[in-house]
Amino acid sequence: MSTPVIAHTLPNGMLVLLKEAHGAPVATSWIWYRVGSRNEPAGRTGISHWVEHMLFKGTPQIPAGHLDRLVARNGGVFNGFTWIDYTAYYETLPADRIALGLQIEADRMVNALFEAEEVDSERTVIISELEGYANEPETWLDEAVKAAAFTRHPYRHPVIGYKEDLEAMTRDDLYGHYQTFYMPNNAVLVLVGDFDSDAMLRMAEESFGQLPAGPALPQVRAAEPEPQGERRVTVRRPGPAAYVQIGYLAPDCRSPDFAALAVLDSALSGAKSLTFMGGGSQTNRSARLYPALVESGIAASAWSGLTPSRDPYLFELGATASEGVDPAAVEAALIAEVTKIQQDGIAESELARARKQMRAQVAYGSESVTNQAMQLGMWETLDSYRRVDTLLDELAAVSAEDVRRIAQTYLTERRRTVGHFVPDDAA
Repeated sequence: MSTPVIAHTLPNGMLVLLKEAHGAPVATSWIWYRVGSRNEPAGRTGISHWVEHMLFKGTPQIPAGHLDRLVARNGGVFNGFTWIDYTAYYETLPADRIALGLQIEADRMVNALFEAEEVDSERTVIISELEGYANEPETWLDEAVKAAAFTRHPYRHPVIGYKEDLEAMTRDDLYGHYQTFYMPNNAVLVLVGDFDSDAMLRMAEESFGQLPAGPALPQVRAAEPEPQGERRVTVRRPGPAAYVQIGYLAPDCRSPDFAALAVLDSALSGAKSLTFMGGGSQTNRSARLYPALVESGIAASAWSGLTPSRDPYLFELGATASEGVDPAAVEAALIAEVTKIQQDGIAESELARARKQMRAQVAYGSESVTNQAMQLGMWETLDSYRRVDTLLDELAAVSAEDVRRIAQTYLTERRRTVGHFVPDDAA
């Protein structure tokens, strides 16, 4: 039986989630902030990702460069990441050293320095990272599809931002973003591991309880209007192969149709972890896309993906065309698999396989205290940490007819954005 999660809100508004796990003498400390590229205005794209980097660049207590040595010396690992809806940091340590994780996160929540030379150095690092991505055909196509699929919502912008914005951003821009969003009233602390919950809660209160709550949070008011017709983009650049990517505007993770969309994704290309970034993966050979596109010789690989999100995002399909195959033929093959499900639904055997695979994914994702905390934090920032316990029941309640219905409802031509990447050495 799963250990219950204890939830406690500090006076400054920070939610603390605790879960005891005594399988190994290890504990993990995660801080989740409800801020990502979704919260960035035009002209400030990439600011959340950049601020994430800056929180590794030192405080008066832990100078730049000392953090990695401090964690390593105590036998731990740490990292951080930014996504469309959230930013997270974690430290996983021997259980008797977990106080260090709390110390690090409480310190940099309010004391990060943002020194001018570190800001300029990190600007160079991030622009270099962006330019590295820019050499990848899949990146060009993905950015073009997102920009066409979202006309108003900030989901249209890449998490890393645009080069022009990164070049223009100032230290004050970054520091203002930090002081607005990276504060207790916008944070969730998740602690999982070999500890006593009462003692750990006292430790959390001592570390974070006296920190100022933070200002009122700017709300994201942008809403993507209902699409009125198919949108198409073509990217012509040097590249090794042609690629096709199709995105359908789909509901957010709080929708009652989310679980059926996850089963549809599994039927098309196999179950994936819904944790962290979700998205596509190499096609499962027992799912529909592999025999239809890869075994037939049309594509070298094919995938589908569903990303849990706070606002409506995309249900996606994609493939790498085999040599000499026109992207239009790949697109037609992908859409044909959607049409089959819309017309005929999925077999009960497919539904059973999808449920089995998803149960396995949930089990694999719960093997470590680090992953358990990641699941709790991600779902809390998007909806509620309780989804960790209810998701399998939601998936088990999905019928074959539900899958057919949501394919007919959401995977329609008018909700579709189609992108082709065409290799062109002359571009």
